[in-house]
Amino acid sequence: MTVTLDSAAVAQYLADHPRFFEEHAGLLGEVKLSSPLTGKAVSLQERQMEVMRAKYNALELRMAELMRTAADNTVILNRFHAWHLALLKSTGGAALARDLVDALVTQFGVPQATLRLWNVRPEHADAWFAADVAEDARLFAASLRAPYCGPNKDFEALRWLDEADGVRSTVLLPLTSEGVSFGLLVMGSPDAERFSPVMATDFLVQLGQSASAALAPLRA
Repeated sequence: MTVTLDSAAVAQYLADHPRFFEEHAGLLGEVKLSSPLTGKAVSLQERQMEVMRAKYNALELRMAELMRTAADNTVILNRFHAWHLALLKSTGGAALARDLVDALVTQFGVPQATLRLWNVRPEHADAWFAADVAEDARLFAASLRAPYCGPNKDFEALRWLDEADGVRSTVLLPLTSEGVSFGLLVMGSPDAERFSPVMATDFLVQLGQSASAALAPLRA
């Protein structure tokens, strides 16, 4: 009686006998497979080479992607470092708020940036960054558990920018100290894709933490 083997049984047999093609080397040239690249029949050896080339090309693409990511991260790290240096060189006090915002624009190429603080020390009550902020904006800042990065949804905070009408994407960073919200850092761009919801926010979280630590001494 002839026993019909299914493909799974054949595959299992070959897996159990890894020396099969060494013992039957002639079959390597006789077995024909359809090539997805050319559509023609090729030998098992040729098909294996195609598979290896495809894997190699995929690895090359992955390596190129990793190298681009590393290069982008290096650029961000250098800009972040330059921004921190600007904070360290600041004379402090009220000047620190301006230096912080200006360095964001200079080092990161942000088209517009500003901030507002509330509950500041009496000597800073008349400063530009202590201008009146509606209660809704304060509640919104307190509700943010992570930076907002995305399209302009007519946030009140964007009206603090000099050219708010042209802003199409924005970043809103809550400023906190000891778990208490005391301000909001705002960045805006006329480019709808500059600040996208799909962007990673790890860097923005660190930027917000640094800004919060730098500005905390201005609190009452």
